[in-house]
Amino acid sequence: MRHYAAYGSNLDPARMRAYCPHSPMVGVGWLEGWRLTFAGEGAIGWEGAVSTIVESFGDRVFVALYDIHPYDAVQLDEIEGVASGTYRKLHVRVSTLDGDVTAWVYVFDGYEGGLPTAWYLSEIANAAEKAGAPDDYVSELRSRPTGTASA
Repeated sequence: MRHYAAYGSNLDPARMRAYCPHSPMVGVGWLEGWRLTFAGEGAIGWEGAVSTIVESFGDRVFVALYDIHPYDAVQLDEIEGVASGTYRKLHVRVSTLDGDVTAWVYVFDGYEGGLPTAWYLSEIANAAEKAGAPDDYVSELRSRPTGTASA
């Protein structure tokens, strides 16, 4: 499987080009029945919590789809902390305008909870905007609570 569905700061095509130069963005879609949340605050050495997704009936998460070249897959796993156990890969179905696509996501391997820093939440909202997320989705991201007062 070569498709990766990015939902956090990896929504940003420029960020992904830097991480995975052989792996273009090929579209966008939605993870139906999932909710964007945060986890790991204080557990992984970050100032705040990191993004993750959890199953949640009736919710959905905007994603950017990338066609990950095998050369880039190993590096992306390393960046996302798969070997260290921070995140694990999970196969999901992505709803696109052209039909459903099977892709993998990285899901935090721990309990949901905690708040992101204002800076990190801003990075995610900006990345969503750059990937073409609807305005209401980006606005909802920007309105979420954070663990710090300013971006």
